[in-house]
Amino acid sequence: MKLLHKDIEKDNAGQVTLVPEEAEDMWHTYNLLQVGDSLRASTIRKVQTESPTGSVGSSRVRTTLTLCVEAIDFDTQACQLRVKGTNIEENQYVKMGAYHTIELELNRKFTLAKKNWDSVVLDRIEQACDAAQRADVAAVVMQEGLANLVLVTPAMTLLRAKVEVTIPRKRKGSCSQHEKALERFYEAVMQAILRHINFDVVKCILVGSPGFVKDQFMTYLFKEAVRQDNKVLLENRPKFMLVHSSSGHKYSLKEILSDPTVTSRLSDTKAAGEVKALEDFYKMLQHEPDRAFYGLAHVEKAADALAIDTLLISDNLFRHQDIPTRSRYVRLVDNLSDAEDDSSSDEA
Repeated sequence: MKLLHKDIEKDNAGQVTLVPEEAEDMWHTYNLLQVGDSLRASTIRKVQTESPTGSVGSSRVRTTLTLCVEAIDFDTQACQLRVKGTNIEENQYVKMGAYHTIELELNRKFTLAKKNWDSVVLDRIEQACDAAQRADVAAVVMQEGLANLVLVTPAMTLLRAKVEVTIPRKRKGSCSQHEKALERFYEAVMQAILRHINFDVVKCILVGSPGFVKDQFMTYLFKEAVRQDNKVLLENRPKFMLVHSSSGHKYSLKEILSDPTVTSRLSDTKAAGEVKALEDFYKMLQHEPDRAFYGLAHVEKAADALAIDTLLISDNLFRHQDIPTRSRYVRLVDNLSDAEDDSSSDEA
């Protein structure tokens, strides 16, 4: 995400102009938007025209609209964001108060205005615009005939490719059909890796499967890399890490990221940090339940007593449409941040 302009007043009202540069930026934008915000962006509008002879036709024109946001729809698989609302600025194609849906596009700027920019939203912008916060982990979870290639970003997991190939069973005295199908499957996974993984950014590629599927695939991958003299794969061989997973389905990724050998390898990534924090919470809940609190009322009491070491809050809570409820969560985060700052200054 690129920040082009930021104008926020002392009363926390104001606007920012941003340019989403990659799919993950749409997720950040989804978390920035709230009902009642003002969104200005380029969009396509179907308009009717009447010729001098009286015949009516329609055409699609690109125009810039400013909407008062009423509904937000985010497609997590396609990373597409649609915002519905009423037009609040004069426009030659759209009447004031008319409904329109804007689909935000990559590399096209938009301006978002709010009556109150709280600390959580401002932190989200800072995180989205930080060039270091990028998808530096990729994972291939596979089983015979099925593979999912996923990019793990600081904020979400993006499914980049799903490979499915029917693998016939081995027959007595003949395994040729089985082996040919496996080879087609491995080739398709290899092409998906080359197509979707940016080796200049990705620090580690996790390859997980039940049994020996991952080992057989890696043998095939680098045998082909040598045969084809594929320098990209050969130079990045140390980045591949074999791990166990119970299946080739996407949900196995959580299991992989919880593996202690993986978390130590990915210690400098946010994804691994969040998984470890959740694992630590579950362990504490099991072994020291008096130190693990959940539910807003109990967590607020712990915060009042300055007894919180790690706070886990879902993004969903910051998207709450009820302003007092949302403010309660923001206030909880702000109070903890202030307490940490006071603690740091006391130590100094």
